[in-house]
Amino acid sequence: RVHSNFHLWHNDLPWQIRSLYNNQLNQVDLNTLNKTHTNIPKIKAGHLGAQFWAAYVPCDCQYKDAVRQTLEQIDLVHRMTQSYPEHLKFCTSSQEILQAFQENKTASLIGVEGGHSIDSSMATLRMFYQLGVRYLTLTHSCNAPWADNWKVDNGDENPESNGLSEFGKNLIKEMNRIGMIIDLAHVSQKVMKDVLDISEAPVIFSHSSAYKICPSKRNVPDDILIKVAEKKGIVMVNFYNNYVTCNKTASLSDVADHFDHIRQVGGAAIVGFGGDYDGVSRVPQGLEDVSKYPDLVAELLNRGWTDKEVKEALGENLLRVFKKVEEVRDQMSKTLPNDIPIPYEEVNNPCRTSYGYQINNGAEVFKLAFYPLLIFSIALQY
Repeated sequence: RVHSNFHLWHNDLPWQIRSLYNNQLNQVDLNTLNKTHTNIPKIKAGHLGAQFWAAYVPCDCQYKDAVRQTLEQIDLVHRMTQSYPEHLKFCTSSQEILQAFQENKTASLIGVEGGHSIDSSMATLRMFYQLGVRYLTLTHSCNAPWADNWKVDNGDENPESNGLSEFGKNLIKEMNRIGMIIDLAHVSQKVMKDVLDISEAPVIFSHSSAYKICPSKRNVPDDILIKVAEKKGIVMVNFYNNYVTCNKTASLSDVADHFDHIRQVGGAAIVGFGGDYDGVSRVPQGLEDVSKYPDLVAELLNRGWTDKEVKEALGENLLRVFKKVEEVRDQMSKTLPNDIPIPYEEVNNPCRTSYGYQINNGAEVFKLAFYPLLIFSIALQY
C-alpha cells in the first residue's frame, strides 16, 4: 500500500566497520557480512531507499584526534559507495536522493554524530560540508565546549554553556548559511530550546523517541515536540530498547507507541524513522535488523495510520526538511562566512595551541601555554 522504498536514515554501520576491521573495507564483503544489523541483502529486504551513514567517533577523542578520526569515517562512507555502485549512490542533496530512488539504489548520505568532531572550528564544519556531510549532531553523550549534552539534564554531567554558548549560537547560524542540517539528538533540553529559537531552518532529531512514553533524557518531551512542529522539523524514532521502554527489552509494538505519541502531539508531519542500527547493543523483538522495517510499517497501518502519513514518516517529512534547509542556504548565499574563532579560554587544553590568538600580556601567553603542561606533567608523576 505504500511506496516500495522504505526510507530509513540514521545508521552506524561505518563505526562497526572501524570496530571490527579498523576501516579495512577491502577485508569486508557487505553482501555476506553477518556480524551487523546492516548488510546489502538486509538493505534490499528492508526496502531502504536512503541512509544517513553516521560518521561517529567516541567522546574520548575530544581534544585529541577527533577531526582525523571523523575524516577517516567520512572517507569510509565514500569508499563504501564506490565499492558497491550497483546498490549505493552517494548523495549530497534532496534532488540526488530522488534520483537514487529512480535508479533503485540506496541514497547514501553522511551525518557527523557529535559536535566534538569539529573541534570547535567553523572552518572544520565548512570543510566537512565540502566533503559531503549534510547533518551535524551538536553533541554526543558529552559536552562540546559550546553546547551541553543530555547527561546535564540527568545531573550526570555539569553544564558548561547553560545551553549554547555565544560561539554555539553563531555556529547554528553558520550551519543555516551553508545548508548543514542541525541534529538535536543527544543535546540538553536547554540546547533544544536555544536552537529552536535561533535557527532559521527546521531541525531534526535523527534518533530520539518520545519522553512521555519512556522518560529518558535522551528522548524528546512534549513541549519540545510542539516547538518542533511549529518549526516544521522532524523527530525520528530511536529503536534502542533503553530509549523505547526504558528497560533492556522492548517490542515492535512498543516502538509503534512512540510513533503514535509523536503524531498525537505534533502531527504526522514531524514523525520519522530513526533506527540507530549498528549503533546500539539491544533492539526490539521484531526489529532485529534493518530488514524488519516493513513489519513496523504494517503495524502502523494496522493502527490506523493512513498511506499518506506512513509515506511522510518513511521519508517525505525528512525530504521536506532537507529542501527547506537548502532553501534557507540559498537565501543566505550573500552572507559572509563566520570566521570569529571560539575564545581561547573556552578550549584551552594541553593538546591545543594558541596560534593566531592575540594575547597582549606576555605573562598571560606563558600562563596559557605553560600551566596546562605543568599540571599534566605533575599528574603523570603521580
